[in-house]
Amino acid sequence: MLYPSPMKIGELSKTSGVAIDTIRYYEKRGLIPPPARTVTGYRDYGRRDLARLKFIVQAKNLGFTLEEIGQLLTLRSTHERSCAEVRMVAESKAAEIAERIEQLTRIRRTLLDLAEQCGQSSADDPCPILKSMEEK
Repeated sequence: MLYPSPMKIGELSKTSGVAIDTIRYYEKRGLIPPPARTVTGYRDYGRRDLARLKFIVQAKNLGFTLEEIGQLLTLRSTHERSCAEVRMVAESKAAEIAERIEQLTRIRRTLLDLAEQCGQSSADDPCPILKSMEEK
């Protein structure tokens, strides 16, 4: 699909599905370069800006932080980028996600155990879930 070029920020937002405020925030963070300006001061974005914005969205969907996305964008724009470097970043993120999954699995187990205890207690007993939170 061909996209108009140049695009104003509203067109870029609509085309990319990213809110205008978010686009401005990415500019402020340096993830998107400052766009050219029209004579009247409007921002003009091109296809490269759209591609970069789509890259950012996809990287966020994969769990990368904005700082990590900045590093990936640097690797992406470097002509001598090494696939091995990008692979290391991806493997590191995958390991981080695996650790988070383990944490969430432990939390889930604890909540289910507490919910089961709650179902076994009488109305006169203190709630095991609330009691557990008070103790820890």
